[in-house]
Amino acid sequence: MRRLRALAAAAAMVLALAGLAGCTTPAASVPEVNVTGEPGGAPTITYLTPLQVTETHTQQIWPGTGPALVEGQSVLIDYWLEDAADGSLVKESYSSKPVAMLLSEVDLGKDLYQTLRGQKVGARLLQISPGSGAGGATDYPTVTVVDVLPTKASGEAVPPRSDLPAVSLDASGAPKLTPTGTDPPGALVAQPLIRGTGDQVQSDDVVTVQYTGFAWTTGDAFDSTWSHNGLPVSFSLQDVPAWAEGLVDQPVGSQVMLVVPPTYALGVTDSEEMKGQTVVFVVDILDTSHPDAASS
Repeated sequence: MRRLRALAAAAAMVLALAGLAGCTTPAASVPEVNVTGEPGGAPTITYLTPLQVTETHTQQIWPGTGPALVEGQSVLIDYWLEDAADGSLVKESYSSKPVAMLLSEVDLGKDLYQTLRGQKVGARLLQISPGSGAGGATDYPTVTVVDVLPTKASGEAVPPRSDLPAVSLDASGAPKLTPTGTDPPGALVAQPLIRGTGDQVQSDDVVTVQYTGFAWTTGDAFDSTWSHNGLPVSFSLQDVPAWAEGLVDQPVGSQVMLVVPPTYALGVTDSEEMKGQTVVFVVDILDTSHPDAASS
């Protein structure tokens, strides 16, 4: 009898320990958020408000198929940020211009850095973050959709012209120029080197680009986004007449060589040494937005 009681007590203890081992602190439930929309366009986000958020959640809406993001190098994103308390739009970049930053926690902040880390170009990501009462960056919970954009041209290579300087690219996509040794053309030349498949540039657009400017005669670079951490820049084409003329109708994703005679204002550079000279720009068109369409 004593042996049976001892076995029963031991069995009860094992069951109790098993039950304790199986008891864990329940994970915070993931808020239900639905994201729809097509690549290249602003997303549509639906959820019940106010959304209860106690910790940051991230989700890959779809994976990227381009190059992997590299720690400490440039990343270009479009984003849509809503106040999850009432579903109102706080800010977005799709109607203006994408944001270029370095892939680091210092530049992006902890949450966005963790969301982007390990992703590839082309990915669409969802980030749900709490308000400041739960350690968040704002005093209200947020729902953010992030699209990872390319930081260099991609598309079909166009056969080079023998009368124009030769262009070669390093591993990052930065161009180098080999001069022809001949006299420059007297008129503006716009020659695609890579033809993209994205939206076409209009004359009054805000474009986001990588570029390098070279001297026609020597091939020496005098200005380049690639030498500034590879961070793309955005500006209105109306501010740069030569670019407005040369990039119109070129599709996003293209790389275009612009040969600019000295009769044009350079616009994108303040280089005194290049005044009066023909210059060559190699431009990667990464994004374009149409202000008139956004305001209508």
